[in-house]
Amino acid sequence: MKTFSSYFTHKLLIVIVCLLASSTNYSQDNISPGKTVFGKTVTSKNINPTNGLIRCATNEYELFLQEKNPKRRSAEQFETWITPLVNSYKASRANSKTSGTIITIPVVVHVIHNGQAIGVAPNITDAQVLSQITVLNQDYRKLLGSPGYNINPVGADVEIQFTMAQQDPNGNPTNGIDRVSLCEPSWTETELDITVKPATIWNPSLYMNLWCVKFTDDTILGYAQFPDNSGLSGVDSTNGTANSDGVVSSYSVFGSNAFNDGSFILDKTYNKGRTMTHEVGHWLGLRHIWGDASCGNDYCVDTPIHHDANYDCPTKIPMSCDVPAVPEMIQNYMDYTDDSCMNIFTQNQKDRMLTVMNNSPRRKELKTSTKATTIPLFANDAEIKMDVNCPIETCDFIPNQITQQITIYNRGTTTLTSATLNYQINGGSNIPYTWNGSLGTNKSARFNLTINSTANGIVSAILSTVNGSADQRTSNDTATGTFIIPRPPTNYTFNDLQFNLQLDYFGSETTWELKDGSGKVKFSGGPYKDTYKNATTPSVIPTLITENWTLADNQCYTFTIKDAASDGICCGNRLGDSGDGFFSITSLDAFSVIKSGSVFASSESVSFIIDTQAVQEFSKSKDIYLFPNPTKDVLNIRIPNIFNLPKSYSIYNIAGQIVTEKKILKGDDLTINTSYLSSGTYLLNIEKEGLKRVFKFIKE
Repeated sequence: MKTFSSYFTHKLLIVIVCLLASSTNYSQDNISPGKTVFGKTVTSKNINPTNGLIRCATNEYELFLQEKNPKRRSAEQFETWITPLVNSYKASRANSKTSGTIITIPVVVHVIHNGQAIGVAPNITDAQVLSQITVLNQDYRKLLGSPGYNINPVGADVEIQFTMAQQDPNGNPTNGIDRVSLCEPSWTETELDITVKPATIWNPSLYMNLWCVKFTDDTILGYAQFPDNSGLSGVDSTNGTANSDGVVSSYSVFGSNAFNDGSFILDKTYNKGRTMTHEVGHWLGLRHIWGDASCGNDYCVDTPIHHDANYDCPTKIPMSCDVPAVPEMIQNYMDYTDDSCMNIFTQNQKDRMLTVMNNSPRRKELKTSTKATTIPLFANDAEIKMDVNCPIETCDFIPNQITQQITIYNRGTTTLTSATLNYQINGGSNIPYTWNGSLGTNKSARFNLTINSTANGIVSAILSTVNGSADQRTSNDTATGTFIIPRPPTNYTFNDLQFNLQLDYFGSETTWELKDGSGKVKFSGGPYKDTYKNATTPSVIPTLITENWTLADNQCYTFTIKDAASDGICCGNRLGDSGDGFFSITSLDAFSVIKSGSVFASSESVSFIIDTQAVQEFSKSKDIYLFPNPTKDVLNIRIPNIFNLPKSYSIYNIAGQIVTEKKILKGDDLTINTSYLSSGTYLLNIEKEGLKRVFKFIKE
């Protein structure tokens, strides 16, 4: 029987041959047609053959980052940089008689949602968030008595631990959970990188940033940003990557059901928090255990050379590439096996992670961050945050009025039972508001302020008293946000509609209904039968459901579809070849689409008006006009709230030549900047559903 030392020596010799062979094997891999992540084709080896899920998209993300920033290091450059540092660290460890210093990393978890209540996907509960941090500590510390403990001879306590941040970027107290509503039901990978991360990230030199999100592509579980190196000629280690540095996870795999208090929303398989253990490993510099090639190199001598990724919990464990008597390490966190199978980081993986923590930009700064240090708390301290105001269209909208959502947190040591604040609309006079409730330390509640305004603008608020006395910390007492005045739902000028519903395999999760403006249910459906068979057998594809609706004129309707498992109907057909589930509401000829989709969490809804006379009224109404006319700079289009937005407008000069044109989007302010126009007479053409209104105006 080989000893561990002889096995490792043999592995170093064999790995070179394996790497040379891997290029041929990899090029013959079966490519999944049309499946891309970050614009990169995903090979079939990276898609779980049982459920179609992509366990990790870190490699694709790294290629995406390298494309965005050609100066970012390649994998080869990174290994050239880190290898001597790892060897130096291992030598110093071998000569040391004392254990290493425990590294504590402050963590902020950004829970990205779309205005849902806490506990409604994807706005997961505090308990679910904290369970994930517990799992990270169990796994990285090889905690005795926990699922992260193992008796493998090469299994290591990594000596890295994680704790929720106690101070926010402004030095105020926090529990490390940053809930942010960004007015989108889901996010693509590139949208996360371009929009979400830069808008929400806390200084990555002081915090490890984790994002918990709803992916538009529900097959993706998570990905991480690989660490930078430094000191390489021509390589900028921070350019373009600091504002995206961290780890992203689907809300449905964030946390562990071992701590479920009844509020958790977790995947049926990946529900023990090991997705984040795996991704944080990438964030700390680990490669996949199979080296992302057949018999590839993960640069850790004490991990057997894997042929490929392993999925599920295989009962027959493959033998390693180099030593047939040594099985692959399917328990390693950097494989793709199920959460319940994972429980090993090796000593060489630990060496690599600690080398990154000692040398890589931002990672090494985290070692001295004080953001996990508890600051003294006052008895009475409240914090307010203003959620992003999302423009919505509902049947019960009130013209020129909207509610602005505020979240209040108790950052004090005593129970928060009351708070008073003043808020201003567009710099106007103070409007008082009193909140009453019962919040323990770091607990929160949401309430609404009423905004009355004829135009979009800014609302600001400031706390005045907490528990009947002055707030003892003033640095977190103010909040400011923008608001958009709602418009009525979109009007459609046809009465006959068609509803299509393609279910996924889990029809029992799906229900829907159509209500009129009075709340009466006109049509409804579900729950339906499940057609799922088992984890390995393609199931029966449900028959497309089609219904024709004839709706009354001059009424508002609201359609809502719900999914009991909070995962929509987009991806239940992963084992088949029919594509995803979906729904759509269209005109009978399918020319006009009221609503369609498949990707949502717990529910999706739309309100719309059926009014066949509205278009003609638009073409004749005398209540539509321009002001001021003549104008020197700003020209306003006045359209009453009974009409939905026109599609576009265009401006012509008196000779009939087009000067400018613009599509009108939801939330647009109907004002036109005319300062660039020469003095003279112009024509403004407004288009709506095939009809035009032409107005003459004069630019002074």
